[in-house]
Amino acid sequence: MAAEVQPLAIVRGPAGPAPLTTDQIYWKTFKDQLLLPSPHNSAVTSITVPDYNPTGAQAETFAVTSGGRVQIYSTKTRKLIKTISRFGLDDVARSGVLRRDGRIMLAGGDSGTIQAFDTGSRAILRQWRGDSAHKQPVHVVRWNPTVLTELMSASDDRTVRIWDLTEEIAKWTGVGHEDYVRTGCYLPGQDGMVVTGSYDQTVRVWDTRQPGSNRAAMTFKQTAPVEHVTALSSTTLASAAGNEVAILNLAAGKTEHIIRSHQKTITSISVSHQGERLLTGALDGHVKVHNTTSWEVVAGFKYTSPILSLSVIGTGSLEKREDRHLAVGLQTGLLSIRTRLAGAEKVRAREKAKKMDALLAGEADEYERKQKKKDMRQGIRARDRGKDFRGEGADIVITGNDRTRQKKLQPWQRSLRSGKYALALDQVLIQPDAAAETGYSKEDVLTLISALRHRSALRVALSDRSEEQLVPILTWINKYIGHPRHTNIIYDVILMTLDIYGSKLGEWTTNGEDEGKEIHRLVTKISKRVRRSVDIAQQAQTVEGMMNFLQAG
Repeated sequence: MAAEVQPLAIVRGPAGPAPLTTDQIYWKTFKDQLLLPSPHNSAVTSITVPDYNPTGAQAETFAVTSGGRVQIYSTKTRKLIKTISRFGLDDVARSGVLRRDGRIMLAGGDSGTIQAFDTGSRAILRQWRGDSAHKQPVHVVRWNPTVLTELMSASDDRTVRIWDLTEEIAKWTGVGHEDYVRTGCYLPGQDGMVVTGSYDQTVRVWDTRQPGSNRAAMTFKQTAPVEHVTALSSTTLASAAGNEVAILNLAAGKTEHIIRSHQKTITSISVSHQGERLLTGALDGHVKVHNTTSWEVVAGFKYTSPILSLSVIGTGSLEKREDRHLAVGLQTGLLSIRTRLAGAEKVRAREKAKKMDALLAGEADEYERKQKKKDMRQGIRARDRGKDFRGEGADIVITGNDRTRQKKLQPWQRSLRSGKYALALDQVLIQPDAAAETGYSKEDVLTLISALRHRSALRVALSDRSEEQLVPILTWINKYIGHPRHTNIIYDVILMTLDIYGSKLGEWTTNGEDEGKEIHRLVTKISKRVRRSVDIAQQAQTVEGMMNFLQAG
């Protein structure tokens, strides 16, 4: 019994770039970028978001600190709401942070003063300075996530302090750091527990519930000065020291993992996806997104200057909180806010863009007509949703012995099987294809020419052609001659064509007919493209030689 003749396998080009992962697709939706220059082009040193408020109104704002002022922006509109600049002439504001209800803002300063501002009137509610306060710059202040009137501060004077809005002196002071303390936070779920990072290359955990104890309860040694520390959970910390991020396990008392994904010092850390993703910003201008399961880099952004601050700003309740903005502060004074449109906003933005494109193209009426038909179809589907149109009976289908249905052969495939090689080439070059502007499928042409080469029938398919029949072949050669993936096949077709019709090209181009002029134009264009490709290849070879010389040196 003769074997069944199978259709030719379509020739496919080499695979392109790897498809985007789910994380890459998600972070690419943060694309509506807004660049805001800070006053006097001062570096943006801090971007903070209020803690979630489970008992009252949630502040829909975030604070940006740069130079001698703190600016408050709306999370809904990304517009500036207030600017607080009640700092000394020579003072620099540090770590502006809003309380979770948005009514009071804290800020430190290079003078060592801590100030609490009323965000409604910009009035100073409380100042901590003098003998009972810090003696050196205060780079970090944070609100207690559970007690509205309590806050922490850390200073270059190497101390950590707990304050109350109703008192003028610190409730608790932690001593033990041997260098500047530049970062700190409260430990969630552990009331009264504070974490700080210092330039003495240590991360210390403090228990502030015992007034008589001012020493750290736990200390982790790092490999470089600690620039930023944040809590991932009640028992896990992320500490940025140098160009590494250490994942610290408080329950085990050791470092679980070290992330090495940056080339320069990491200055800021933030979390998103409710703690499932860790973002890091560094002086190399990169923001990298890490998976908190494997700690691998899953996405990233590149900025034009060093990054000093970073924050992922979310909206919604704590259980359904969604990432809305990615705010990045640069050393040049620019604040970058990338916004993610989701749900109905995303659909409206897409429809608005389509409508604008149609208006610019002069097809607004046609777009409106199609939109009305689409709305009508959606209305019919909504009306019939839930109805069963399958009928009451069902046939019994026996599977296992059914034969796969063969795909119908195209005309050029049938001509190839019949040995009509010239006809097959004509059919594949003129067959209609709505997906291509040229009227034929590139894969089908490559498949046919590869089959003709394999059967040594390429000369037969190209021979005995008139001027009109030669034009499609020259057009195809001219279109794809610059594609390096098809160089070998096109090279054979060009040589074969010149060998067969070299003596006739002169006669055709001088007879004055339209086909002859078109052939002359295509041959001249192919010649120019070949010369250009040769020049590019020579330049590339020269550059390769220079690179090899530099590598050898």
